[in-house]
Amino acid sequence: MPQPSTPTEIRQVEQVLPGRPTHDGAGVKLLRVYSYSPELNLDPFLMLDEFATDEASDYIGGFPDHPHRGFETVTYMLDGRMLHQDHMGNRGDLGPGDVQWMTAGRGVIHSEMPQQTEGRMHGFQLWINLPSDEKMCPPAYRDIPSPTMPVVDLQDGSGTVKVIAGTYSNGLDPISGPLQGMTTEPVMLDVHMGAHGQFLEPITVGHTAFVYVYEGEALVGDERISARHLAVLGAGAQVQVNSLESETRFLVLAAAPIGEPVVQYGPFVMNTRAEIEQAVQDYQSGKF
Repeated sequence: MPQPSTPTEIRQVEQVLPGRPTHDGAGVKLLRVYSYSPELNLDPFLMLDEFATDEASDYIGGFPDHPHRGFETVTYMLDGRMLHQDHMGNRGDLGPGDVQWMTAGRGVIHSEMPQQTEGRMHGFQLWINLPSDEKMCPPAYRDIPSPTMPVVDLQDGSGTVKVIAGTYSNGLDPISGPLQGMTTEPVMLDVHMGAHGQFLEPITVGHTAFVYVYEGEALVGDERISARHLAVLGAGAQVQVNSLESETRFLVLAAAPIGEPVVQYGPFVMNTRAEIEQAVQDYQSGKF
């Protein structure tokens, strides 16, 4: 029987997932880093995509009108501009470093369209599940401009941490990001490190956690992780990442598991097949 984690136990890598090239929307090329399946359930996370290209033909089609119900989407832009609009008249123009946290709740029909015809487009989209008693909540948006997210120096001076959601411990001086108070208690940190640096951060025992290295190469726990690979972390109380010979950039993501059934049909994520059928019927009849 596994022993409970001690306060200093470093989480080790249980599985490594490579980003898989695919396309979505109107032909947008991207890497699908993680996608929920009954065999691979990183509860409450449902999906992580990275899009990164200098070729306009890879992204110009964007993501025309499409529905969502039952979960949250997080869009984090590093380079480029993306306009979000929905059927209720909401709009958000995301630029470099900006984040949009959308709670689809009972239903949203929205689009995500590039606001450029040349240059680099780079960012991420993350899907996070909602517990059953929040799946039919009213839709909501949080548009977070880059300057409102704290950027903190690492303790050893080797780099910085951008605090998007949750809290970064910062030694004895915790720094909170603008996104707080959600049931799943998500933590989302973007870490930039020079060569031979170290990131060490407590993560709540029992929470799902992973590290996605998107530039460079890093030692996550005791395992070497290359760029465009996701390291699924096992039990423990701390995440430790060491950069190697080059600059390294990675996302740290963690959240409290929901522990409920997941039934997914494309952009609808509910708890039962009947709820999925109702979502399809509501969308087709214009009730979103």
